[in-house]
Amino acid sequence: MRNSCTKILMAVAAGLLLTGASAGPAVAAPQSAQAAPAAATTATGNITTWIQGNVRKGASTSYNIAYTVTANQQLMGVCWLTGGTVDANGISHNKWVKLSDGNYIWGGLLKGNETGGISTKC
Repeated sequence: MRNSCTKILMAVAAGLLLTGASAGPAVAAPQSAQAAPAAATTATGNITTWIQGNVRKGASTSYNIAYTVTANQQLMGVCWLTGGTVDANGISHNKWVKLSDGNYIWGGLLKGNETGGISTKC
């Protein structure tokens, strides 16, 4: 029995050495070496258009066009809000993304979900 216990302990110790684990007591790493807490979801992020469309001065088609974007163009989204409903390209909803330049793009022009992946509401 003692011989088989010794073999088991040696096998466990060898496995610990191979994986880099320690058989000793766990010691907490200093605060600076521990993993940082997960960052909160940020309001800003890259968004990409899937089709050409207009960027507007406000969150509705009643606002003037600021400029036109092409398909696959990347923009910086800040947050999203509800605005005027748009029904185009087989999509209908009222989600608009505020861009880092202060203009707005209808979410139906963006790849991903209705807000192009921007999760923070304005």
